[in-house]
Amino acid sequence: MNNYYDVVIVGCGVAGCFTALHLPKNTSILMITKSDLEESDSFLAQGGICVLKNEGDYDSFFEDTLRAGHYENRKESVDMMIRSSRSVINELISYGVEFEREKGELLYTREGAHSTNRILYHEDITGKAITSVLLERVKELQNVSLLDHTTMIDILCHDNRCDGILLRQKDGRLKTVMCSHMMWACGGIGGIYDNSTNFPHLTGDALALSLRHGIRLENVDYVQIHPTTLYSEKKERRFLISESCRGEGAKLRDKNGKRFANELLPRDVLTGEIRAQMQKEGSKYVWLDFTEIKDIDVKKRFPNIYKKCLEEGYDITKDPIPVVPAQHYFMGGVYVDLDGHTSMKHLYAAGETCCNGVHGRNRLASNSLLESLVFARNAANHMKKVDEDWGAEHRRYHLMDVADLPLGELMDRYNINLNDYEDLEGYFEENKNMIWDEIEKEEKERKAL
Repeated sequence: MNNYYDVVIVGCGVAGCFTALHLPKNTSILMITKSDLEESDSFLAQGGICVLKNEGDYDSFFEDTLRAGHYENRKESVDMMIRSSRSVINELISYGVEFEREKGELLYTREGAHSTNRILYHEDITGKAITSVLLERVKELQNVSLLDHTTMIDILCHDNRCDGILLRQKDGRLKTVMCSHMMWACGGIGGIYDNSTNFPHLTGDALALSLRHGIRLENVDYVQIHPTTLYSEKKERRFLISESCRGEGAKLRDKNGKRFANELLPRDVLTGEIRAQMQKEGSKYVWLDFTEIKDIDVKKRFPNIYKKCLEEGYDITKDPIPVVPAQHYFMGGVYVDLDGHTSMKHLYAAGETCCNGVHGRNRLASNSLLESLVFARNAANHMKKVDEDWGAEHRRYHLMDVADLPLGELMDRYNINLNDYEDLEGYFEENKNMIWDEIEKEEKERKAL
């Protein structure tokens, strides 16, 4: 690992990979992830990715996104995402991503709160299909260094300018790396919850550092609960039962087998319906029935879900499965503009880490992968523009000189005390508590309005 890179990207999901793929080939890039390269939530996305089918779909796509978000979305961000969608899909296909087709034509499915079929998919593992291809394309780049099991501990910043990062390496040693730009693409906050569909190592690190360094946050109390995850007594990451199952016709039933809700309601509304039914029955779950789906082979349409349920003792072609709501997605995060730029100079954020206003109070199904890709590309383009407009060489040479300073002098320059990180487990626990405090504070302030 070098002491300086032009760009440091924290996270290896779709946002991190797409950022790297859109930077110039002569840009030195360090990408890090806390766990294995394949353990980002991007790999877990099942349903699909939205796209503007044609110009006639624009108004309904826009309205569906705003309605799901309770009209608290930033309209300019929604417009940016929708109008950029087809070019993003074309790029994905050019990289080698395969979407379902019939006679050569792309197939579109529908999920909750969508007024029409506009979602491209690959079986029931769309996120894996996209992310694995993008990660392979990144691995082919000679200018990118990929490091797993490497954790962001802090950032080096001064005068509201991000100059570098403090890392914990795989062997446990701390190291500083200077950079001209940094991208936070390190996922959401599921790891601070007991029940979540997220990987447990995704603990909102960027949020905690934002709170420590005065970086603007937005809507941190906007947390989406997915209505349907496979119920289990085991204490582990909850297995998501995709919204596309309900889009294809699966029905929610109570303990007596009676349907009790409109399965295509927005996620937050449907979650409320399920929780109310559970409370009424005094049960820990409700039932999702796939046997109502008649027009497709569910084993072929949802092979991963079929396999997982079979492992748990349920054959979805014959039996209903127990489902329960669980924390799933974070609509709030580090505030960014249309270029993915945060309130701190040279610091960017994309994906679930950030809040660009696309989702409002509640995310429309299958908008997350698209939003991540659109704004990651915007961020990469903005980094290039900044370097062109202001000249990258002066900042690069300055930071390379700073990177070679003795560690003590470097820490003094950025007002960092290494003693603060002697008990890293305590430090991480403090970060989690800071996030919870901020969520509770915003919830109270919103209720007081």
